[in-house]
Amino acid sequence: MELFEAVSPLDFRYYGANPAFMEKLLPYVSEAAYVKYQAKVEAALVRTLANNDICSHEIADQVEKAIDQVTAEEVYEEQSRIRHNIRSLVNVIRRKISPEARPYVHLFATSADILDTATAMRFKDLTKKVILPDLINLEQQLIELACEHAETVQIGRTHGQHAEPITFGYAIALYVSRIGNRIELIDQMNQNLRGQFSGAVGAFNGLSMISESPEQIESDLLNQLGLKPSDTHTSTQCVEPEYISDLAYAITSAYTVLANFSDDMRHLFRTEIAEVSKKYDPKLVGSSTMPHKINPEAFENIKSLWKAFVPRMQTVFMDSILEHQRDLTNSASSRFLTELFVAFDYSIYRLSRVLKEIDVKADQMRKNLELSAGNTVAEPIYLLLAYYGFPEAYDHTRKLVAQVHETGQTLTELLWKDPDLRPFLENLTDKQRNVLRDPSAYIGTSVSRTHATCTEWGLRIEETLANQA
Repeated sequence: MELFEAVSPLDFRYYGANPAFMEKLLPYVSEAAYVKYQAKVEAALVRTLANNDICSHEIADQVEKAIDQVTAEEVYEEQSRIRHNIRSLVNVIRRKISPEARPYVHLFATSADILDTATAMRFKDLTKKVILPDLINLEQQLIELACEHAETVQIGRTHGQHAEPITFGYAIALYVSRIGNRIELIDQMNQNLRGQFSGAVGAFNGLSMISESPEQIESDLLNQLGLKPSDTHTSTQCVEPEYISDLAYAITSAYTVLANFSDDMRHLFRTEIAEVSKKYDPKLVGSSTMPHKINPEAFENIKSLWKAFVPRMQTVFMDSILEHQRDLTNSASSRFLTELFVAFDYSIYRLSRVLKEIDVKADQMRKNLELSAGNTVAEPIYLLLAYYGFPEAYDHTRKLVAQVHETGQTLTELLWKDPDLRPFLENLTDKQRNVLRDPSAYIGTSVSRTHATCTEWGLRIEETLANQA
């Protein structure tokens, strides 16, 4: 199929439109990859039977060699004939091995054993080998940006209004922490994915006829594949759904942090704010009719994609409900979960790229701070008056603010002229006086907290990377 004959925008516009990005994910997210993972489970199953003297290792060797030749095309061709996906895979494998080996393919297994275990394997590999490294790279970019601007003073905002000064690095450090926490959660949930080999209703009915310890056979199989069984080896016919749900939630939660960060940056792009922009590239077009436009399209794209994919979590929860041992009410809907992971990693890619192009306007941040500098000293005035024992410090400060609106004078000017305040102002230290005269000095621990946050997460990310090795 040609690229522009695809239905999903992921294929023709985002994921599929970037060959390098697509190539990185193809070994895990494509249907061909899924078939390969299913075949790996079937081969590991036969090897487990051989390890338990149920068949020979020569037979297991045959099956392992055969699965390297299995293609999604021939499996789907068989499925069009018999209308069963896993039995189609089994039939294709059986055709590539000797008659003596054929009885052992899929022996004691049910479809969900293969499908659920293959799903856990591919999501575990995708997350470990692609998503976590990409997210860690983004985290390191944010750490670098935060440290670079740890002392770049910016007005803090609450409810969209000027509040009190912080630094731009401190604002970025918040996202260093939030994304860092999501990295650890994703890693934890990924390592907790489970598989199974327990048969048609999950109670080892078949294996228990030939073994006194079928749970051990299941563990042997899953150990080959880098997975664990359910903690109590219980299931219906399917792996308990919460393991995949937990990973999907961790991904969705991290995606929400990316969307929040993108939204914050998008607002800083506004003409009336203009604290962040993109380095000018004469090749890029911002508008079909306004030549001057430079748009925050990457940040907008990330938020827009997030809106399309965050509702997928609702489907994940609905897929957790199956009747009795199993039904097929999740067989179609669960196939779309892969798209959540793809869209998330694509958004990481877009955000990482735009951070390389970001242009932080430190001078504009200073100008914006000065727009309301006379008002933002209201908080330190009130706090210092209260600290030195002035009665009704908050209400008196509000009266000063009212005089600002009436007279046009600044708070600082009114403060030093107020005879009622003079005895208390005499107690101020030089540092406290400086804050009242220069609001840009009123940044609290923004600088030290920025560096502390970046240092902490730098070390924690190194630990995560070490655990991945």
